[in-house]
Amino acid sequence: MPTPHLTLNNGVEIPAVGLGVFQTPPQETRSAVEAALATGYRHIDTAAAYGNEREVGEAIASSGVDRSEVFVETKIWISDYGYDQTLHGFEKSAAKLGVEQIDLLILHQALPSEFDRTLDAYRALEKLLADGKVRAIGVSNFMVDHLTALLDTATVVPAVNQIEVHPYFAQREVQAFGAQHGILSQAWSPIGGITFYRDGEHTSTLQDPVIEGIAKAHGKTPAQVMMRWHVQQGRSAIPKSTKPVRIAENFDVFDFALTTEELAAIDALDTGKRGGPEPADITLATFGRPIPEA
Repeated sequence: MPTPHLTLNNGVEIPAVGLGVFQTPPQETRSAVEAALATGYRHIDTAAAYGNEREVGEAIASSGVDRSEVFVETKIWISDYGYDQTLHGFEKSAAKLGVEQIDLLILHQALPSEFDRTLDAYRALEKLLADGKVRAIGVSNFMVDHLTALLDTATVVPAVNQIEVHPYFAQREVQAFGAQHGILSQAWSPIGGITFYRDGEHTSTLQDPVIEGIAKAHGKTPAQVMMRWHVQQGRSAIPKSTKPVRIAENFDVFDFALTTEELAAIDALDTGKRGGPEPADITLATFGRPIPEA
């Protein structure tokens, strides 16, 4: 069954469910993307900082699926922020991906301590959009204060804000601000994978009794229930897996619906506890690293 699409604020359509390749080693990326495309995915999310853009491009090129049917999303890393640096960052990513046009190009993080560089980077995205080199632009891991500061100077409202969203961390304030301004929330770690590695406590969403109960009622898996939660609430979601069975499972979520009560029960699981790094802690000194040339 084809995945439903969401319409971005500039009219571009994006498949609601895509494959994420965060922390997927380059040698495993190609087979994961090939499996996803064979399953029916038509949206692949990568990033310059992941080091696997080349393999994503190779998998798309060899898949037999026409390039026009695959929505390719990637991200500029903070080390390439600045107007000219970001324009070059696009060139590096496009060359590695083997494409002339990127469907969605976003800034990977806000750089709060040097926000002028962030604004210059976004200005470069606006230029790339105006020149037709990208179809849509956006941001990732931007909080309300970052979005507010960006909107004060931007001429193009971001189409997407990719943020950590799963039942244990919903970031409703950020989502609500995005919705108010026409910015689509896109969930990374949508089935809570980042929660599996917390020290000293059991927090796996896959073993949450509420989610397990809902899954049993529908004859689905906990992962499928969480993916359906995103789809029904209008988010884009990009689950990551390298296993063909899991890749297919995460996509098989369009033949059932959660009730209003079930959606509310999942919403009630929010702990307010972030799994990823604090956005305020992102600095070039701690997170900066050079992105290789193509």
